[in-house]
Amino acid sequence: MKQKNIPGFLLVVTILLALPVFRTATAEPLLDPTLNTLFRPLLADPAEPRIAVMPMPGRDGLQLDIGTSADIYQNKEKTFAVGVDFGTFSLLNTSGNFKFPVDTIDYLFGINATWKTAIDTGSLPFDEFSARLRLSHISSHFEDGHTDDGGEWIQSGPFEIPFTYSREFLNLTLALHSAEQHRIYAGYQFLWHTIPDNISPHSFQLGAEIATPGSTYLAADFKLLPIWRGGEDGETKGYRGTWNLQAGMRLTALGMDRVRVACNYFSGMSRHGMYFYKPESYSTIGLIVDL
Repeated sequence: MKQKNIPGFLLVVTILLALPVFRTATAEPLLDPTLNTLFRPLLADPAEPRIAVMPMPGRDGLQLDIGTSADIYQNKEKTFAVGVDFGTFSLLNTSGNFKFPVDTIDYLFGINATWKTAIDTGSLPFDEFSARLRLSHISSHFEDGHTDDGGEWIQSGPFEIPFTYSREFLNLTLALHSAEQHRIYAGYQFLWHTIPDNISPHSFQLGAEIATPGSTYLAADFKLLPIWRGGEDGETKGYRGTWNLQAGMRLTALGMDRVRVACNYFSGMSRHGMYFYKPESYSTIGLIVDL
């Protein structure tokens, strides 16, 4: 079934509507300022290492993410850092008796470098610029939740299952921040090795985060992702826009500054490597813990 895609101009409209908020909002910071990274993790990016439990209403599915980013070196001026990234991104099937067989799981690890500086943007409501460069590896695997009652792999899609999925890539993210921790960002990713191959090495990213009063926030992440060019005819299929929209609230009132309740709407190419060729749309709601 063909999936509906959210218009690409939505992000631009969000940013334009947010500019007055950037100037006037007095919201609390989105995250605790003592986080262990110089570059604050992107809130709505589903590929950011995090700890999250996100059920999928209306589907027999659950997203379970376990991971974090941490700086292992920061200079005294807090303008440069080197860090590490570790994360797993799991898709679980929900069933009775509290059973959650794992359909697929992605493993990510890598290193990163961050640089930031104060800036004067004049009329624009931003006072800080930051950049993060990542070198990462990710692999993906089907698990017992992708087998039938006889223990045989459930065959679906263009590959004989199981198949090998592995990628090594460079990712650069540039961001503008305001004192209230509003942020807009742009990113570029280059795949320098990938299995399966025959896919464009380039992808692009835009995003915005708006802190609102009462420990709440809105965030949007947009990626332009290549579509796999495999198949019998090797047809080039181009790119597809992929959105993740998030609305959330930190549980500050309960004394849990690092815990967020968040709702997401995702539409585009699957975030899971074993389904990297597959477009999908779904919603999630759950808890995210910021370390």
